[in-house]
Amino acid sequence: MSNIKPLSDHVFIEPVDDETKTESGIVIPDTADKEKPMKGKVVAVGEGRRDEDGKLIPMSVKIGDIVLFKKYGPDEIEVDGKKYLVGEETDILAIIE
Repeated sequence: MSNIKPLSDHVFIEPVDDETKTESGIVIPDTADKEKPMKGKVVAVGEGRRDEDGKLIPMSVKIGDIVLFKKYGPDEIEVDGKKYLVGEETDILAIIE
């Protein structure tokens, strides 16, 4: 990913597979239709967006952050055979600490 630099407030996210288990131990596969935010690791960020006066508003996320993002917000792309999601910072709902 070192050869890609997102512009403005765009973020590249590497999806993290999260198996969901019920209390009884049943694993719900990712293929099950579930409407929930997705989880991933930030692998590249732009410099931020500019306000109406041209002042740079820096990004709230950084490389390495684990984030929750809107399921249908980011677009899926493929770089060097690996799938990533790219979206705007507003597609990110939270940073997991």
